[in-house]
Amino acid sequence: MGLGRIIPPQGPPRTLALAQLTNSVGDGAYYVCSVLYFSHVIGLSPTQIGAALTVGWALGAVAGVPLGHLADRRGPRGIAILMSLATGAAIACLLFVRGYPAFLAAVCLYTCCQCGLAAARQALLAALVEPARRTETRAYLQSTVNAGLALGAALGGIALELDSEGSYLTALAMDALTFVLAAGVLWRLPVPPGRSGTEDRPAGSGLTVLRDRPYALVSLLNMVMLLYMPLLSVVLPLWIVERTEAPGWTVSALLVLNTLTVVLFQVRMASRVTGLRSASRAVRHAGVVMLLACLCFALSGAGGPAWLPLLVLLVAALVQVFGEMLLGSGSWEIGFALAPADKQGQYQGFYGAGTAVARLIGPLLLTTLVLSWGTGGWLVLGALFLAAGVAMEPAVRWAAAGRADGPGRVTSAGPRPARGRSRVGD
Repeated sequence: MGLGRIIPPQGPPRTLALAQLTNSVGDGAYYVCSVLYFSHVIGLSPTQIGAALTVGWALGAVAGVPLGHLADRRGPRGIAILMSLATGAAIACLLFVRGYPAFLAAVCLYTCCQCGLAAARQALLAALVEPARRTETRAYLQSTVNAGLALGAALGGIALELDSEGSYLTALAMDALTFVLAAGVLWRLPVPPGRSGTEDRPAGSGLTVLRDRPYALVSLLNMVMLLYMPLLSVVLPLWIVERTEAPGWTVSALLVLNTLTVVLFQVRMASRVTGLRSASRAVRHAGVVMLLACLCFALSGAGGPAWLPLLVLLVAALVQVFGEMLLGSGSWEIGFALAPADKQGQYQGFYGAGTAVARLIGPLLLTTLVLSWGTGGWLVLGALFLAAGVAMEPAVRWAAAGRADGPGRVTSAGPRPARGRSRVGD
């Protein structure tokens, strides 16, 4: 397949990927160790941890839009660097807190900075990469993130094995350091054309995304599709342990399979998306594939010898990751193409809020559906994915129709000009 399918081209895409790789390694360790650190070292109850994370991600979903707007006004490079440093500082604060009020404040700072960083980085990508290559570049970044998370999770596993306060502190300190290093990598990027990075841009019409109903609908549908995220991290482990005869290590096997597949094939999948029409089709197909994956997951609970549910789960995981990659390719194109060129920060902040909301409501919604209703719950969830995927096409047409006259906006839902053969690895 060639390294060109994994390593992005030289220039801003490669630098952006290096920044994401740097802090995703730290995030991988954080995701593995953080909950046990919060409970074993800080001494918090599961209820306290869950409540703090819920409040934090709710605030983060709201904060992403104004922080993205700030990136539009002040320049996405400077705000991305600032948010990366602030995220590192928030994680560093967690090393010292020992009471619930301080923990809640640190978590809220962390989630708000994470959402602001995501919006600023997306705006930076849109400013530095030509429109025809944004989805391709975003696919490279997704592959990079998955590779970094896998490496970080392995390092976090060492901390789990040691199971000491020192090992957990080391893992979180490493995560804080990676965000500082990522800020240094972002510093190497050029200032986007037309932005000084130090002067306010004209205020324009303010947070116009909040009045953009077509874009809000598209973002809502995308948020529904993003429910696959808590499905992988929360629901499947519980389903496998409680409702199937598969061995316990199946959970790790499915996560490794998902990560490696995205690393190896996400860029190839994204190359098939060349405009809003193909992006809408990709999301529609993702809805169909996610429905099939839910049906397969439901079958894994039918019983039988241990190898049978294991085999069904592996097939289901492959189907699911195929739908995940289809969704990513189409969703990224839609989010970029429907946003005004001079307001990418606030629009990406709004669009990216779907991730925070999915993390916020997804675990409770999906565990109720799947673990309480069993097969019926899987069918409802699959139907939800299908409905959102099918509805995306008319929603995108509605949003695109209202952007024909605006400066910096898409003028049609048709495909972009064909890409050249200059891409690394071609």
